[in-house]
Amino acid sequence: MSEEAPPTRWLNRTVIGAGLTSLLADVAYEMATSVLAGFFLILHIPQWMLGLVEGTGDALANFVKLGVGYYSDRIGKRKIFVVGGYALTGVSLSLYAFAIGWPLILLGKSLAWIGKGLRGPLRDAILADSVPPAALGRAFGFHRAGDTIGAIIGPLLGAVLLATLPITILETTAAPHRVVFLLTLIPGIGAALCFLFLVREQRFTPRPGIRFRESLAELPRPFRRYLLAVGLFGMGDFSHSLLILAATILLTPELGLETAIVLGPILYATRNTWGALTAFPVGAISDRLGRRGLLVMGYLLGVLVMLGFAAGFAWQLGTLPYVASLFVLAGVYIAVQESLEGAMTADLIPDRTRRGTAYGVLGCVNGIGDFAASLAVGLLFVWKPEVAFLYAAGWMLLGVIAMTYVRSK
Repeated sequence: MSEEAPPTRWLNRTVIGAGLTSLLADVAYEMATSVLAGFFLILHIPQWMLGLVEGTGDALANFVKLGVGYYSDRIGKRKIFVVGGYALTGVSLSLYAFAIGWPLILLGKSLAWIGKGLRGPLRDAILADSVPPAALGRAFGFHRAGDTIGAIIGPLLGAVLLATLPITILETTAAPHRVVFLLTLIPGIGAALCFLFLVREQRFTPRPGIRFRESLAELPRPFRRYLLAVGLFGMGDFSHSLLILAATILLTPELGLETAIVLGPILYATRNTWGALTAFPVGAISDRLGRRGLLVMGYLLGVLVMLGFAAGFAWQLGTLPYVASLFVLAGVYIAVQESLEGAMTADLIPDRTRRGTAYGVLGCVNGIGDFAASLAVGLLFVWKPEVAFLYAAGWMLLGVIAMTYVRSK
């Protein structure tokens, strides 16, 4: 199969379609995530189980990401896996609606994250292939902005539904939460259809004879150093559904549990709003000034957020302005991280036929970090929340230090 001519425009059908797809997918996922912590409290599920659920899903996704990236390089096709991944995630989140304890939630999360493992690396590879190298920051920033707009809409919808639906429907426990989970089907399936009909995959030459070990060995040394930095930071970068739980607990003494449960999704939407506002400008600036320095600054901001939550629990700083400011900073650092990690990967791997493997390895490294961080922080949170956030800050700081040593050659 011959490769197509390199693209000349960055704001094209594929970039727009991928952004719209991620918007819809995040409406679904963030609707579910934003109300899940409150659902755990209502069902009296131990708090540490939230970290286990999040971490297990990430662990399962790791193996899928690594394998599907390599396989796509072998066969020269990526789009079909992305569509299937979006569809699987879109359906699986609705399983939460039928849960009476943690097992079905764990199953739904695991299936959803297998879908995420299928779609994430290959979507990023398709996106990187669809734009000129000089515009990678803008393309990934635009995509992250669309993703984050969905992450604003989702929690707000969740909060509105929790506040307006009756407490019991058909004598069902936690009925408003269950309705929210069922409604995630609409944007979830819409995301798969959007990617199917709007995104065009650039043809590239398949490598049917390449073996998995050889494919990994071909990744250049600068990219491996980059993966080390990403992995160290990821060991402290836990699932932010735990931030919603932390905010709920911090705000309860002053505002009461019912108000704190509703404010959790709103604060999460605030985080995502600032992420949406930050993603594209950061990506565009990185096209001009370079990505490593900006990524280091974003990582440092993540350290500051974790230290802020640790201080909040240590000194009982459970006021709404204080907690809201931490969510704002969290949105900024996540936007920098997720916009620039993908673009920098494309910088370090200019060969399009290797990008499936590269993005798969990146996703796997991030996933291992997410699993370890979510599980460890979740367990430490039960003991002493301030220790949990200090643990996260320590790993993130190691990632900052390692990233300063990353070079393109």
